Amino acid sequence: MTKEERLIAERARILAMKEYEIQYGDTHAFIAGIDEVGRGPFAGPVYAAAVILPKNEEILYLNDSKKLSEKKREELYDVIMDKAVAVGIGCRDNNRIDEINILQATFEAMQDAVKNLKVKPDLLLNDAVIIPKIDIEQVKIIKGDAKSVSIAAASIIAKVTRDRYMTEIDKEYPGYGFAKNKGYGTSEHIKALKELGPTPLHRRSFIHNYV
Repeated sequence: MTKEERLIAERARILAMKEYEIQYGDTHAFIAGIDEVGRGPFAGPVYAAAVILPKNEEILYLNDSKKLSEKKREELYDVIMDKAVAVGIGCRDNNRIDEINILQATFEAMQDAVKNLKVKPDLLLNDAVIIPKIDIEQVKIIKGDAKSVSIAAASIIAKVTRDRYMTEIDKEYPGYGFAKNKGYGTSEHIKALKELGPTPLHRRSFIHNYV
């Protein structure tokens, strides 16, 4: 496939990922995609992002953040932050996760992400959930981060934001591999937990089988 053919294919893929934005675009002025990252790790916060993209803007290579390289996520993060109509971010720390459980903490982070948008959306496209306590129309899309450009953009913003935080916190709590594993329960992380014990960043409700 030539470079031109790859570009044509990528534009077609992105157009297909605008299905929901196009479907609701005539009746809704500002559509926000919402996604979260960090529900599974042993340590650190859960982050959520909400992103409103311009209706007529084409941002190539948007995808589920897990399917992108770190370099590509960082590149797209800058593009999204530059071109988005609005970006909102929310998070809940490990203490709140232990207090109310990860699902409820994720909902709170999502609620904050929506509140922190400088432009209020009139439709939310969510990755697989309906967020409680929000008076905005919502559409739940299973595997939405691979089916909606808005949700994909939100997944990238949330992922890069959390990864940067975990990389920085690794300097404060060395030995656990946070910069590499981002708090997930890798064998290296579990070994460190057993040898060093938990840090103030660890989710006690997640690690009780290991310490």
